[in-house]
Amino acid sequence: MKVELLAPAGNFSKLKTALYFGADAAYIGGKDFSLRSFADNFTREEMAEAVKLAHKMGKKIYITANIFAKNADMALMEDYFAYLQSVGADAAIISDSGVVYAAKKAAPKLPIHISTQANLTNKYAVKFWREQGATRAVLARELSIAEIEEIHSFVPDMELEVFVHGAMCISYSGRCLLSNYLAGRESNRGECVQACRWKYQIRKSDEKSDSGFLDTEEDERGTYILNSKDLNMSAHLDKLEKAGVCSFKIEGRMKSEYYLATVINAYRRCMDGGYDEVVERELLTAAHRDYTTAYTLGENEKTVNYTDSQTKGDCDYIANVVGSGKSFAEVEMRGRFKVGDTLEVLSPSQNFGKSFKVEKAYADGEEVDDCKLVQKIYKINCPFELQCGDILRRRK
Repeated sequence: MKVELLAPAGNFSKLKTALYFGADAAYIGGKDFSLRSFADNFTREEMAEAVKLAHKMGKKIYITANIFAKNADMALMEDYFAYLQSVGADAAIISDSGVVYAAKKAAPKLPIHISTQANLTNKYAVKFWREQGATRAVLARELSIAEIEEIHSFVPDMELEVFVHGAMCISYSGRCLLSNYLAGRESNRGECVQACRWKYQIRKSDEKSDSGFLDTEEDERGTYILNSKDLNMSAHLDKLEKAGVCSFKIEGRMKSEYYLATVINAYRRCMDGGYDEVVERELLTAAHRDYTTAYTLGENEKTVNYTDSQTKGDCDYIANVVGSGKSFAEVEMRGRFKVGDTLEVLSPSQNFGKSFKVEKAYADGEEVDDCKLVQKIYKINCPFELQCGDILRRRK
C-alpha cells in the first residue's frame, strides 16, 4: 500500500492549494462537531463539492467530527453522518465512543477513523477500535517508532496514521483545559485560544505593596514555559513507513495557504525523491517554531520552545499566480513588492525554486513601480510559464 500524504484544509481555497501541491488526501471540518471551530470550515454544500473535486483528481476527503460530544450534540449527529455518507466522504474522523455509535447507526457504509484525541497509545486500544469496525487509527503523537511497529504487528489489518509535521500540544494528545480556565474557550469543543503559546510573567503583590512584574526564567532560556516546538519528521519518513504507517499527516487547518503549499510541497518531494538539503531548506521558508522529532525516536526532554512564540520563515509570501503566458504572469498580491525585487517560484512543477527579477509591473493596464494593494491583480514579466496555483515568494 502506497503511503498517503494527508493535508489539512481550513476552507475551500486551502483545499485546492493542498491538492495542487501534492496531497493524496485532505481532512476538513464542517461548521459543527470539529476541533477547529475558528477555521473557516465547510458548509454542507462545500463538503459535497470538496468530495467531488478530490475524487475527480483521484484523491480523498476525510471529515473531522472529533469534539468531545455532549447529550445536546447527539440529536444532530445522525443526520450529519447520513449526509456525509450520501455525498461520498471517504471517512469521518471521530474521538468519542458515543459519536462512533451514532455514525455506525446512521451511516453504516461511512468508514471511521479514530482521532488522535482518543489517546491511542497502546495496541489493545487500537485492537478494540478495529473490532468496533474502525478502519484507521490516528495514533497519539507521544508514541515512539518502536511502539508504532508493535501496534502494527498486533493489529496488522488496522490502518495507522501519524502526524509528521506541525504544531505540537503541551498536553497529552491535545486533552487540555488551560484555554477553558484562562479564556473561557473550551479547547475540547474546538475553541482553543492556545494559551500555551503566551509569554508568562510573575507579579509579586499583596495588600501592602506591589513590586511589579518579575523576570520568569527557566534555565535562563526564556519565558515561553508551555510553548511546544513544532514537529518535523521529514528526515525519518522511511522509518515510519517500515513501522507500518500508511498515512503521513500534516497539522494546520488554521495555517495560511502559503504555509500549506510550502510544507506539502516539501513532503511530497521528500516522499517521491527522498530527504535532502532541498527539503530541509524548504521547511525553513514558512513560519515555524524550532523543530523537534518529539518522542518518535525515544525519550526527549527538549520539546519546549523557550525563546519565542514562533520564528518567522526565510521567505515572504508575495503573490498567488492566477494567470500566465510565455513572458508574463498575472498575480494576486499578498505581500508588497516592487519593480527590482527578485521573486522565487513555489510550485509542484519543474519551475520550483527558479527566480526572476521584476522588471515591469502593471495594474489595470497602467505601469506601476510599487505593487502595494493587497489582493490586487498585477501583471508582471516572468520568463517561466507558470500555472494557476503557483506561488511567488521573496527570500529575506
